[in-house]
Amino acid sequence: MSANDALPFIAREIAYIRSAVRRGKPVLGVCLGAQMIAKALGARVYPNDVKEIGWAPVVFTDASLHDPLFIDLAKPEVLFHWHGETFDLPAGAELLASSAACTNQAFRAGDRIYGLQFHLEVTPSMIVEWCLEDGVCGGEREIGRPIDPHAHAARAKELAATIFGRWCGLAKRQICASAAP
Repeated sequence: MSANDALPFIAREIAYIRSAVRRGKPVLGVCLGAQMIAKALGARVYPNDVKEIGWAPVVFTDASLHDPLFIDLAKPEVLFHWHGETFDLPAGAELLASSAACTNQAFRAGDRIYGLQFHLEVTPSMIVEWCLEDGVCGGEREIGRPIDPHAHAARAKELAATIFGRWCGLAKRQICASAAP
């Protein structure tokens, strides 16, 4: 699926993102969601040079050292990927993470809009299911090796709890601040 697909729900989601941004609401997108945020903010979404499927290292940028979600992630982390597209960074966005196969792995636009190309939300059972689905089963054939769904799952779960927990705290603070008289 692509942020460029001419499907009514894709267009509606991009319109929802634009509306949330205009209203100053926090927005977080993962994989396709990050691509839709990039597109909603005027950036180009296009095929990546290679499909990035499976566990691969993500390197955090210097900007991530001061970011509320990624502040203490100075060393590379092996995270799960399943995408064939990438995006240009939206104007004014800050790059927070990259991988060897895909430069734009995480970004922040302003103080409340985040896009993550990698999959922190994935569980081993989700990976098994994705590998079995007809629409994506070619992924393992393309990379030439089976994907071990448990390989880095424990650390990914810790990171998901940390980063998504920080995101929820940030969103709550921003929502409360905007509601204050």
